[in-house]
Amino acid sequence: MGVSTSTPDKGVALVTVDFPPVNALPVQGWYDLADAVTAAGRDPGTRCVVLAAAGRGFNAGVDIKEVQRTPGHEALIGANRGCAAAFAAVYECEVPMVAAVRGFCLGGGIGLVGNADAIVASDDATFGLPELDRGALGAATHLARLVPQHLMRTLYYTSRTATAAELHAHGSVWKVVPSAELDDAALELAVEIARKDGYLLRLAKAAINGIDPVDVHRSYRFEQGFTFEANLSGVADRVRDTFGTNGSTSPRQEDTQ
Repeated sequence: MGVSTSTPDKGVALVTVDFPPVNALPVQGWYDLADAVTAAGRDPGTRCVVLAAAGRGFNAGVDIKEVQRTPGHEALIGANRGCAAAFAAVYECEVPMVAAVRGFCLGGGIGLVGNADAIVASDDATFGLPELDRGALGAATHLARLVPQHLMRTLYYTSRTATAAELHAHGSVWKVVPSAELDDAALELAVEIARKDGYLLRLAKAAINGIDPVDVHRSYRFEQGFTFEANLSGVADRVRDTFGTNGSTSPRQEDTQ
């Protein structure tokens, strides 16, 4: 349980997240993930990093139960800062990042894959932001990097999910494969990238980030301000208390709380 790093092939670092049952990360988990990604990218022997997850799905976002059981706003602030740190670590990783997505990729998971350089997904993968069903906001910044603007808004307002095949059609998912082939497919892409010159790859990553039309850090921070407003107004607690009773999609409430 936790975040681990391995080296499955020359020049490739594999960062694996494992927080059963659904990879809903506690505050410290987000910081651990940020540290692992940053360290992997800084290693001079690394030319590509793969981000993967063990278990039923890639990521179910923030551990809502931790937020609910912690008095005051300490856990909320920690979760917001931890998510921001993890998303930034993926975006700023010194070498290209490949996300290997299996099963559900929700909430904070969208922040991770939206900031990755490439996505390989299993054919059972689904992507979405059920934030409005959970008394939260955020990561529209990252969903907008995966789908066109109007689809992003519709998915956000309805809390619906998109399939890996749909994202592949929009060009944001590189390849869709059967679940049993996901690890090999992600590694295959990472190995291909890792054959390039390491110094040149780092220059390329910095150059591509430098021409991004949207500052993802500032944009996400702006969204977080509305998350705090929702919590201070009391509406977030009211919605969270009813989460799971209004037909919300899996993972189940008892899994993410």
